[in-house]
Amino acid sequence: MGIKCLTKLLRQKSPGSIQTEQLHKLSGKKVAIDSSLFIYQFLMNGNHPSNHISGIFYKTINYLSLGIEPIYVFDGKPPEQKYEIIKQRKKKAENAKNELQKCTSEKDISKYKKQSIRMTQKHTNDIKKLLNLMGVTYLHIDGEAEAIASELCRIEYVDYVVTEDMDSLPFGCPKLIRNCLDKSIKRNDLISILNLEKILEDLQINYEQFVELCILCGCDYCSNIPRVGNVTAFNIIKMHGSIENFLKSNTKYNVPDNYEEIYKTSKELFMMYHNNLKVDELPFNKSQMNKAELHSYLVNECKLPETNIFNAIKKLNNIY
Repeated sequence: MGIKCLTKLLRQKSPGSIQTEQLHKLSGKKVAIDSSLFIYQFLMNGNHPSNHISGIFYKTINYLSLGIEPIYVFDGKPPEQKYEIIKQRKKKAENAKNELQKCTSEKDISKYKKQSIRMTQKHTNDIKKLLNLMGVTYLHIDGEAEAIASELCRIEYVDYVVTEDMDSLPFGCPKLIRNCLDKSIKRNDLISILNLEKILEDLQINYEQFVELCILCGCDYCSNIPRVGNVTAFNIIKMHGSIENFLKSNTKYNVPDNYEEIYKTSKELFMMYHNNLKVDELPFNKSQMNKAELHSYLVNECKLPETNIFNAIKKLNNIY
């Protein structure tokens, strides 16, 4: 879910914080990639069982060919506070599978098929094997990928985080890369870059207040208060300065009994990695490209077109 309607709020209150840029302008930069984002995207792209592998393969080659160094970050064990939302997502996928059995129209089949997709450990292992053979770095530790990637960016180990998940911003990510948010532009080489410093400047709030704004909007750790949407959440923070002050004076909204406890825990979770990642001690997986095994894996195991793979590996070899 990320942060409910945060993108819409930023378009209204801080349009200058969202910049459209050509991907090649990031040449020479290092990016941390939320792996589950790409895996899910490619799993939903057609019926081939190796779509996630071919998608990551070609996406990675594109980054490398532009001089961008990718570091893939995988989701580890999530915090307990996220178990309920994960349970809801699993239930939604199960319901979609059931509905899929009843569908007759192509539109409904496509809709429920996408909703029924769940990423498995096998999908993760497939991509790890691919990255090992490509010689591309990845990181897999306990915690949420976007949280870890955001801290790597906050401490300037990487220059950007690539994800569609807006909760990277309350995690402290200074520069977030998303697919181009301007849907009127039909170019694949354009991206949107969201700048946290500019957001705080335009909203005229500090980082902690921004985290609380995101919590009020509704996030994976804490549902929004009934009748409190993104604009109301912003007005509350501007008027009261904090959720704590708002709760003390609130007489208008029906706040759940345990909301204070949940919001405080949520705030701690958004800031839990700050200055707590020791880069030198992180188990980054680094390898050298193995051209022969990479070809065999993609062609023989994944059943991808040999000519395309041969040409792609040749390009990859020239990059290295």
